[in-house]
Amino acid sequence: MRHSEEYPELTLENQLCFPLYACARAVTGKYKPFLDKLDLTYTQYLTMMVLWEHEEITSKEIGKELYLDSGTLTPLLKKLEIKGYVHRLRSTDDERNLMVRITEKGMALRSEAREIPYKVGACLSLSAVEAQDLHKLLYKLIENTHNI
Repeated sequence: MRHSEEYPELTLENQLCFPLYACARAVTGKYKPFLDKLDLTYTQYLTMMVLWEHEEITSKEIGKELYLDSGTLTPLLKKLEIKGYVHRLRSTDDERNLMVRITEKGMALRSEAREIPYKVGACLSLSAVEAQDLHKLLYKLIENTHNI
C-alpha cells in the first residue's frame, strides 16, 4: 500500500501550493535572460516597475506594493542605488521615512525593459482570455491570503 492512499491530503498532486510554487519559479525563470541583459534581478525589476509608475515613493510603500519586508527591500534598494537607478533620501517631512526617487538612468532603463512582458507572455502559451482569467484568480488569491 502506498502511503499516499492513506493520506491523500498530503500528496503533491492534491496541493494548491505546489503548482503555484512550481509555476512561479518557472515563470520568473523565463524573465532571467531578458533581465540579465539589463543587469537586474527579478525582484529589482519589480521594484523598478513600481518606480517607473511613481517616480518617487517611500520604501515602505514599495514594500507594501510588492509584499516585501524591509530586510529584503533595503539591500535591494542599495544595489539599485549603486547601479545609479535610484536615489535614497530621508523625507524632509518625517526623517523616519526613506524616500526612493528614480534617476534619469533608471527611467531610461524603462524603454529597454518595455518588450519584456510581451516576450515572456509569448513563452507562456496562454490565450488572452486564459491569461486574463489567471490574472484575476491570482489577484483574488493574493487579496484573500493577505486579508487572513
